[in-house]
Amino acid sequence: MNTRLLLPLLLAPLAAFVPEPKSAPAPDVNLSKIKLPAGFTISYFARNVKSARELAVGPDGTVYVGTKDDKVYALPDRNKDGRADEVITIATGLNAPNGVAVRNGALYVAEINRILRYDNIAARLKQKPKPVVVYGKLPDKEWHGYRYIAFGPDGKLYVPVGAPCNTCLPEEPIYATINRMNADGTGLETYAYGVRNTVGFDWSPRDKALWFTDNGRDQLGDNLPADELNRAAGPGQHFGFPYFFAGDVADPEFGKGKSADTYVKPARKLGPHVAALGMKFYTGTKFPAQYRNQIFVPEHGSWNRSSKIGYRISLVKLDATGKQAVSYETFADGWLQGQTPWGRPVCLLVLPDGSLLVSDDQNDAVYRISYKG
Repeated sequence: MNTRLLLPLLLAPLAAFVPEPKSAPAPDVNLSKIKLPAGFTISYFARNVKSARELAVGPDGTVYVGTKDDKVYALPDRNKDGRADEVITIATGLNAPNGVAVRNGALYVAEINRILRYDNIAARLKQKPKPVVVYGKLPDKEWHGYRYIAFGPDGKLYVPVGAPCNTCLPEEPIYATINRMNADGTGLETYAYGVRNTVGFDWSPRDKALWFTDNGRDQLGDNLPADELNRAAGPGQHFGFPYFFAGDVADPEFGKGKSADTYVKPARKLGPHVAALGMKFYTGTKFPAQYRNQIFVPEHGSWNRSSKIGYRISLVKLDATGKQAVSYETFADGWLQGQTPWGRPVCLLVLPDGSLLVSDDQNDAVYRISYKG
């Protein structure tokens, strides 16, 4: 028998078992509009993640996504190819579960009015696990009610409570504050006062100081006040709300008779009404050296200016001490085309591989920014 003729017949059945290579996604028209510094690229980490907001990553690399809707998602990337394998809904029917954080294998989720904990979450992604209520006494007002949460270097869970108004003197002292509690929900205490609405904070990798964004009040015109990037050197400081904004803009009603020097001034003024949200220090090693330990700030975008601004990711560079902001510049933009936005960056996350994830609650997506050099 002619073996050269027989060999293709013998190998033919085996061909059916050879897996096809995972095809690259088709180029996206919108992503091609994003402008980044040379050497950086942006791609989709996941799509169809409705109202994607805060991001957190577990020890196994699974990314968790809070939303302003009623769901929480998990995005596993088991083969580590920079794209989520699937979008898993791990919880539904929640009250705007914006905040997510991971600690000791448990996923913490912040609704408007309470903090939940899903234990051993990585092993139960598709089981719709029942949560434990960690803390159930947060205010239930929706105005500035989206909770951003994170565990600090002290092991405590930090939870902000925004002002229930544009500007006012809140009746309850918990409003316009950043608070912290033990991981089990005990020991709630206020860490920072006079914070109108922060939906993003992180700790300096150098001195462990808390840095946070804060959104200025509305109805003072297109260019007043600036949004803020603040540094809290320790507990008990007051950052001005409702008396002063951006350090030196007095509130027309509540600023009368007050001195701006009484309150902590911003480490950096940001754009007016840009809605600066989930900032992060870049602690990875894949970006060039000039980006390391610097602050990236997603700007969700203005809604009440006659000409829209924001809809971008900005970069705030610090001096050698890591305590003083020395510059403020655009890192990535293109989500706003003319006066029409197709996306709104919300929160950032540095992955273990050194890439930077970006959530977008308008385009229902999570992007991945990487450096290829």
